Amino acid sequence: MSQESEYGAGQIQVLEGLEAVRKRPAMYIGSTDSRGLHHLVYEVVDNSIDEALAGHCDEITVSINEDDSISVADDGRGIPVDTHEEYDRPALEVILTVLHAGGKFDNKSYQVSGGLHGVGVSVVNALSSRLETTVKRDGGVYEHAFEIGEPIGDMERVRDMEPDEETGTEIQFWPDDDIFETTDMSFSTLSNRLRELAFLNSGVRITLRDERERTEDGEAVAETYEYEGGIREFVEYLNETRSAMHEDIIYFEDEDQNVRVEVAMQATQELQGSIHAFANNINTREGGTHLTGFKTALTRVVNDYGNENNLLSDIEENLKGEDIREGLTAVVSVKHPDPQFEGQTKTKLGNSEVRGIVEGAMHDCLGTYFEEHPDTAQAIVMKAVEAAKARKAAQKAEELTRRKSALESTSLPGKLADCQTKDPEEAELFIAEGDSAGGSAKQARNPEFQAVLPIKGKILNVEKHRLDRILENDEIRNMITGIGAGIGDEFDVEDVRYKKIIMATDADVDGAHIRTLMLTFFYRHMRPLLEGGYVYATQPPLYRIRYRGETYDAMTDAERDEIVEEKCDGNPSQVQRFKGLGEMNPEQLWETTMNPENRILKQITVEDAAAADKMFSVLMGDAVEPRKQFIKENAPEAEWIDI
Repeated sequence: MSQESEYGAGQIQVLEGLEAVRKRPAMYIGSTDSRGLHHLVYEVVDNSIDEALAGHCDEITVSINEDDSISVADDGRGIPVDTHEEYDRPALEVILTVLHAGGKFDNKSYQVSGGLHGVGVSVVNALSSRLETTVKRDGGVYEHAFEIGEPIGDMERVRDMEPDEETGTEIQFWPDDDIFETTDMSFSTLSNRLRELAFLNSGVRITLRDERERTEDGEAVAETYEYEGGIREFVEYLNETRSAMHEDIIYFEDEDQNVRVEVAMQATQELQGSIHAFANNINTREGGTHLTGFKTALTRVVNDYGNENNLLSDIEENLKGEDIREGLTAVVSVKHPDPQFEGQTKTKLGNSEVRGIVEGAMHDCLGTYFEEHPDTAQAIVMKAVEAAKARKAAQKAEELTRRKSALESTSLPGKLADCQTKDPEEAELFIAEGDSAGGSAKQARNPEFQAVLPIKGKILNVEKHRLDRILENDEIRNMITGIGAGIGDEFDVEDVRYKKIIMATDADVDGAHIRTLMLTFFYRHMRPLLEGGYVYATQPPLYRIRYRGETYDAMTDAERDEIVEEKCDGNPSQVQRFKGLGEMNPEQLWETTMNPENRILKQITVEDAAAADKMFSVLMGDAVEPRKQFIKENAPEAEWIDI
């Protein structure tokens, strides 16, 4: 066996001991809420994906079990079980009990790894009440168990492998409910990430099973993701609800300096672009050198083609990048043997050489594609020309001066009742639906740290309009100036005046629509708000029940009925139905919706940008049938749309 493919105890390098993980879990997994919980699954799955990247794994199965444990099984080489020289313990035990112990710190075991900057399976072990692992390799089946990160007994070889039995690893873990706020795994959250991994790694079959839910024939609910077309199929998936301008997906791959570059793209009639960049399977939300290289080369190639073919005469200047990217759906994926990410969150790629590698690949491959497909090239250029014309027309009409005044105005909106504190960490902004609810909220609030901004009616659907049209909307301009951090490319999350921006809308269909319109605006033009966890929605109760001097609030009809039967002996003194926030008096609004001691807020975050892009296209785009289908499938039980 060559040195490059060696994978045994000698390749497991120990960087530091496993300490303080249980004391400060957020340092390692970001949080102990639902996001941190799902991060545990991703860490284990990353190990299996790294085996796939190394060419040793074709199938991965993730199971949500009835007891809230998670099982991840793969058909890779199996975690090494031979003795680690430094620790005089099996390598399997070292990997699971020592932080940053693994085979990813040189290029002998893994040429490319997504887990290199991750926290590792040892942190999953530390934050689980129990973890069990089964490894098939070296002719045997080995088992080892752990409790709160500590091994229970010794690793055991329980039997010999059958002659036709495949190697592999299975890890089952029970997240510790003393650490996590919830141990309830979301099937949809996991499915978004696993589907993404299957798109990014063509040919790998990933199955997600939910043993908690059963089909009509008694089988566990399951979905399997396998895409031979890789990121080409990813672009098709993202564009299912959009109107493509050319039938084929533009795709190419290239390799330089051991860095593999893949690009897939397709232009659409829509105004909103959708560009997603990945490095070693990691969604680099903040971009980085690979995305910069892509954008720079795209702008140059399209302008070169437009000039050479006399397609830019109408605008008498080169196209800007924003013109070309309007309505463009693209996925950029690089695989790097030594990725340098900025920060533990891995949201930005920093390798300087990658920009030139991606630029070179884009320039050569996209230039060749345009020469071979002139109809597609012309359609892309002319769409960009139309975008440029709209931009120039807006400038000439001085429409975009609205943008400048919206960004630079020092005066706050007249409707805004601001709070006294100037500390964004303490400050809260309630964006209230309607003047009635806004008036009650202004009377109910604690003015020391709570601000209120009423908005009238439904704001503009930003999915269908360019920025100059968006900024004509008074309610949107008020939100921009109130939040105080700008908009679009000029948005700076450091300037945000409130770290809690709370959508206070009614718990009815109109309220849900207004929430979705606001979320669409935040996602398209202030996305760092969502990524930073600054956006919330109120969850006011639907009912207030009184009985013998006690008051109970119910969020649903079922909860109301339960309270009436169990707390009120079936005979409550009063059952009050709240039709909307505006119908609550200030005291009720404070008690149910604004008082930090009592209220229930739902934090809105974007775990998966690609899934959010697709969801906003379905809900707010022009295509009617996908929206009808979504409502048909989700309306009976869905009170909230999670992005």
